[in-house]
Amino acid sequence: MVMEPRHPVTTQRTLIERRRELQALDAAFRELQRTAGGVARPRRRGLLAFSGPAGLGKTALITEARARAVAAGFTVLSGRGGEKEQASAFRVVRQLVQPCLARMDGAELRAFLGSWYDVMAAVLGLEARGPAPAPDPTGVREGLDWVMTRLTMKLAPVVLFVDDLHWADAESLSWLVSFASRVDDLPLLIVVAYRPEDLPPEAGDLRALVGHHGDRPHDLAHLTAEGVAHLIRNALGAAAEDVFCKECWSATGGSPFETVELAIGLAERKVRGTRDDLPAMRELAAAIKGPGLIERLERLHTATVRFARIAAVLGSPFSPRLAATIAVLGDEAATEAIQQLRAARIIAEGHGPEGELEFIHPLIVTTIYRSIRTGFRAGLHNAAADAVLAAGYGATAAARHLLEVPCEGRPETVECLREAAREYLRAGATEAARRLLNRALQEPPLPEDRAAVLHELACATFLIEPTATVRHLRQALAEPDVDPDLRASIVYRLTTALAHTDQLAEAVEVAAEEARQAPNARVKLRMQADQFVWSTMRADDPDSPARSRTLARLAAHLPGHRLEERYILGLRAWDAVLRGEPRRTALTYAEKSLRGGMSWTDETRGFEVPLSVALVFMYGDQPRRAEELFEKGIAECARKGWHGSHLAFGQTIAGYIRYRRGCLAEAENLVRDGLRIADKVEGVVAARWYGVSVLIQILLARGRIAEARALSDEHRFDEMTPNAVIYPDPRTVYAELLLAEGRHAEAVPLLACVGEWLDGRGWRNPAWCPWQLRLATALAPTAPEEALGHAQDAVKRAREFGSASAVGQALHTRAEVTGGPAALDLYAQAVDHLEQSPAAYELARAQIGHGAALSRNGRLQEAADRLYQGLEGAVHCGAEALAARARAELSTAGLRPLPLRYAQADTLSAQERRAAELTVQGHPVPVVAKELHLTEQGVRQLLSSVYRKIGTDSSGLAGFLEGCPQPRS
Repeated sequence: MVMEPRHPVTTQRTLIERRRELQALDAAFRELQRTAGGVARPRRRGLLAFSGPAGLGKTALITEARARAVAAGFTVLSGRGGEKEQASAFRVVRQLVQPCLARMDGAELRAFLGSWYDVMAAVLGLEARGPAPAPDPTGVREGLDWVMTRLTMKLAPVVLFVDDLHWADAESLSWLVSFASRVDDLPLLIVVAYRPEDLPPEAGDLRALVGHHGDRPHDLAHLTAEGVAHLIRNALGAAAEDVFCKECWSATGGSPFETVELAIGLAERKVRGTRDDLPAMRELAAAIKGPGLIERLERLHTATVRFARIAAVLGSPFSPRLAATIAVLGDEAATEAIQQLRAARIIAEGHGPEGELEFIHPLIVTTIYRSIRTGFRAGLHNAAADAVLAAGYGATAAARHLLEVPCEGRPETVECLREAAREYLRAGATEAARRLLNRALQEPPLPEDRAAVLHELACATFLIEPTATVRHLRQALAEPDVDPDLRASIVYRLTTALAHTDQLAEAVEVAAEEARQAPNARVKLRMQADQFVWSTMRADDPDSPARSRTLARLAAHLPGHRLEERYILGLRAWDAVLRGEPRRTALTYAEKSLRGGMSWTDETRGFEVPLSVALVFMYGDQPRRAEELFEKGIAECARKGWHGSHLAFGQTIAGYIRYRRGCLAEAENLVRDGLRIADKVEGVVAARWYGVSVLIQILLARGRIAEARALSDEHRFDEMTPNAVIYPDPRTVYAELLLAEGRHAEAVPLLACVGEWLDGRGWRNPAWCPWQLRLATALAPTAPEEALGHAQDAVKRAREFGSASAVGQALHTRAEVTGGPAALDLYAQAVDHLEQSPAAYELARAQIGHGAALSRNGRLQEAADRLYQGLEGAVHCGAEALAARARAELSTAGLRPLPLRYAQADTLSAQERRAAELTVQGHPVPVVAKELHLTEQGVRQLLSSVYRKIGTDSSGLAGFLEGCPQPRS
């Protein structure tokens, strides 16, 4: 199958002195053929590159390679960079894939692209089915990888050709370099040709990539004198004299392009190749390029010259009908101009679906374009922009020409550039959009439109130049009479940009000032929400308690009908968690904020509040509800093509929720995925710190202390002093690492500092940050009374919050620092509370701790029961070191571990479900025990299993049962 290329049609029939390059191609094709036959291919030739200056026959070599690929039965995809089309985002990508996609009908195309259709529509130039999402660069890259991989598997084996790679648009080039590094396992060969001296900076990785796949690029050499003589005699006959052929070599410098053109011109003039023909030869050679080419062109008819110049402005390939329209030529005059240019070997037939024409060689179009006077050339670009729009080619095609036109203050130019920028933003091409919007500002726009253009420019620069984003948005705010809704969006963008550039204090001040100046209550409420968001995230918030009181008063009277109100309610729920208010208060506000919905992908509001609301449920012992909200949020991000920082945060925090439930292996996988995504996205520092914090906690829970230390050292975790609030708190996590390493004395001052900071803010919830519990553990060996005081206060705070997991963990720590027989009752209370929570890992820890204490006090039978329970829980959680401790405690007590029961993680047995149903109906434990013919302790253990399996405490049982089908009997 051949996907039609866009290459100049004129190539020599036989490639001279290119044996080495053709052998490399044939070897790569053989390897590709073996791959298609199911044989593993070496990783050496997934990418083949040919390089050399202009005129050395790269295009001829690519054309020959294409012919050989077709003959071998490969599917061929072709694209080519254009000198004047580098500003057209994804132009080369579209050349590669659009011919394949065009062969599919609408239903087949939608089935082929599946869930990626809406995300990739703007990138691939397809018709969108609805409002197109604006994917982030990571989403675009992954979407293109997915499309090309599917095409490869559908059409395998495939050879992908890109000629003039040095002129490829930046978006296509960036994707191709990234994708080429991962093609070794695909039945795909990539072949590129480029001028090394013209490669842009963004192609820096290409050179290393080429070296990885095939030692080095194949540098094309000039033809030798013998090679030139061979071509000349092929055209003129064997009688061409040696001195004539030698002079031809001197005149062309051994350039294959110039030699072939010279040979054809000499043959058309019926030159014999004698010494007497040297003047004519030199005249022809001079006319192939440079001033000689222009002199040859200008000897043609005036209309023909005008047509050629307009074609050069349009770029190769070009529509002859469009060129004739701009040149104001009728059909006959246009046909005559085309015939003259063909005869002069300036243009030739192209391969496009609409009868496009192409210049014989890029050197020709470059020479003609540069020969046009600057002012006249600008006029031609202006005319081309109008004609392109009128012909229905769209704003992006016209915008390329408008970039070459002087600024004249035309509103229609500004609108075209803005529309093209919007299309590029929908395709994730932020750099292309930035170029157009900068040009729109220079036009300039009308005064009433300037703030909107600055806002759009800021949106385009946010991911690539956040400091410029701040500057543009401050300028937009300074504009007079800005629409209130636009102003609110500008403020959100500005505060977000300030926060992402580590200027949280400025972000808070901007939002506060806008709230004071708000023209109406709705806008004021929105500005207050922004102020509260960034104040909460700010590590050095000077008056956190006062802000909390203001937020509480504001939220108390809001019904939650409007989105602004729901954001305030969500913030109130999160603040209640931080402050350690009763969890019922936090959960009530969280549920109220969700009525009516909150989007995770609202570009004017961000995802911080929806994420915080989800975490309210996690800290409130309803992690399953948090996971449901996260699943919806991550799916929403995926539908929009946001696969960068949003997905990195989503995967990391989803892993944190699994950790809190005790699913340690799943948690580790999710967090590592989040870190991998964060590492691919430039500037995503916060997501990386979140990931490192959570992963260290997981590794410690699994007993892999050395691995946690290596991770900490790799990221210099002990030196981290973020200006933003991160959870789990990095300093507390690092102290946990120190405790695991037995370095208690070093952990004490670190934890004391954390406690002073949090108490100053009024954040007293040990469920959110267990600094007191860790400090009690650190102090226990040297200052037991002080340790006990911290543990007792932590229990008090946990009871004030009221989640069973928080109370259970605090009691467990109090039992550990108390020690002796007095600790037994505290351990029992800890286990009792944790059995009423979904915190499986913490329950296993408490059970094993209780069992060990019972054993030390001679109560072996009770110890055995507890240790068996804890061992089973530790194994199910993936806490290897904790399980080893349980086995060691059993061995010390002279007991042997019993076979473990491997219950299915999330499926309730019929008995468990019945116990849950009776509990939801309000029956006390004795009644449930009688109904199920169990002891009361048996019912409590049964319910404990229910809570761990479904991820909620008793308050979430009813909601779970409503949406959970009855188990099969």
